[in-house]
Amino acid sequence: MNIAIIGTGGVGGYFGAKLAQAGNNVTFVARGQHLKAIQANGLHVKSINGDVILKDVQVTDCITNIKAADLVITAVKAWQIKEIRNDIRDIIHDKSIVLPLQNGVLAAEELSEVIDAKNIMGGLCRIISKIEAPGVINHFGVQPEIVFGELDRQESERMMLLSSLFEQAGINYKASRDIEADVWKKFISICVSALLAVTKTTYGEMCELKETYQMMTELLNEIYLVSQKAGVNIKPDFIDKTISFIKSFPYDSTSSLTRDVLEGKPSEIDYQNGTVVRLAEKYGVDVPVNRFIYNCVLPMELKARGLFGK
Repeated sequence: MNIAIIGTGGVGGYFGAKLAQAGNNVTFVARGQHLKAIQANGLHVKSINGDVILKDVQVTDCITNIKAADLVITAVKAWQIKEIRNDIRDIIHDKSIVLPLQNGVLAAEELSEVIDAKNIMGGLCRIISKIEAPGVINHFGVQPEIVFGELDRQESERMMLLSSLFEQAGINYKASRDIEADVWKKFISICVSALLAVTKTTYGEMCELKETYQMMTELLNEIYLVSQKAGVNIKPDFIDKTISFIKSFPYDSTSSLTRDVLEGKPSEIDYQNGTVVRLAEKYGVDVPVNRFIYNCVLPMELKARGLFGK
């Protein structure tokens, strides 16, 4: 299968390397020093499950250099989808699958504004990983998994195709009959990331302190209420399960959004807590903790994007 990995960070680098190791024709899209290092030395994935080293890697910094991709996995930041969707449209064919693994709940919708909806599936992934150095990905937390499904909740041949592909590559997966609910479940849990940024804590520190633990609980419950107003099928015990899952994270771990905010980089805040605030206004739900967290991060986000004073 011809596979395009759009974004070779912690997500795309890990899953793309596993797919390439299994013998698929994988082309990675990377930039800057990361691109140069991969071109010179290949791609090294350090993982708590065992390392993957790819010596001869197909990599480019231009999406449209890729031809006739059967599967396109988008692993860029959520806010970059609008920047790349026209290029993705130009490299796919009638039966191509475009699988977004972005955080948030808007990726499939934003892709479908440019790309035929028949080519798009819903998707998400679970992994704690990052670019450790140019050409080096470090997976250091959570059992990696890809969840995917048809947006109309139907079973399909291509769901079976992806199941076989991921199984052969040794990637844990779930073929979902309600991908909307699964995407929302992840969305709820990742919105804790901005709380970590505001409090400058790790997951372990946040859970250890009574005050921040309470804020986390309130933040999650607010988003659950929004999901119910939006008609998403999530059971009431989900929040307790999410808190237990977060407690299982390595004590010193953080999220990509947390690291981006603390390092002064543009982040996905508008696609996480910002989306919560906007949807809460739409559905008439009060979300004071999410609104406070979003408003605290917003000035840092504007500075990171050079938008203050404009």
